[in-house]
Amino acid sequence: MNRLFGAKSTAPKATLNSAISNVDTRIESIDVKLAKLNGELTVYQTRLAKMRDGPGKTAIKQKALKVLQQRKMYEAQRDQLQQQSWNMEQASMMQDNLKNTMVTVDAMKTTTKELRKQYGKIDIDKIEKLQDEMADLMDMGNDIQESISRSYDVPEEVDEAELDAELEALGEEVDLEGVGETSGVPAFLLDDHAPPQFIDEPPEANKVKEAAG
Repeated sequence: MNRLFGAKSTAPKATLNSAISNVDTRIESIDVKLAKLNGELTVYQTRLAKMRDGPGKTAIKQKALKVLQQRKMYEAQRDQLQQQSWNMEQASMMQDNLKNTMVTVDAMKTTTKELRKQYGKIDIDKIEKLQDEMADLMDMGNDIQESISRSYDVPEEVDEAELDAELEALGEEVDLEGVGETSGVPAFLLDDHAPPQFIDEPPEANKVKEAAG
């Protein structure tokens, strides 16, 4: 049976990346062949430009035409391989995007499951009760602060006219207390060697000498 239908292949299946690599290698090989054919065509064109019409020139032209046909064949093959490589690269990108999408979806599922567990442990009623208790404590604290900062024996309403009258009376008392005083400087601030305060003018020099003699 194996001779008729062949044995089952046990070789690993080619991946998309390996297929792209193989195609790119073939394209590189064709590029080498095209470079060689272009070199031959350049030589033929140079020789044809220098030759006169005749059998020799016709023979060279035939060779150049064959090389040109080969180049066109290889160029067409290269274009096909490049298109295949591009299609496989697009498929590879789609495959990578799909893998990333699946990873993202799995992560979202896991996160959603964990969030449900965490939120299931939270009691909204308890939170609202805590908020109410916190508000009551804040109100109590404000009441305590207002009670502590309350002033004593200070009238709430003060008459500005009465204050002006009291200030004026205080000014008159200060004026009366200053009458008859010779100096407003306290005694403890006076210098021991300073002249007495009751002397209005300093003594004359002649009179001092006479009193000393």
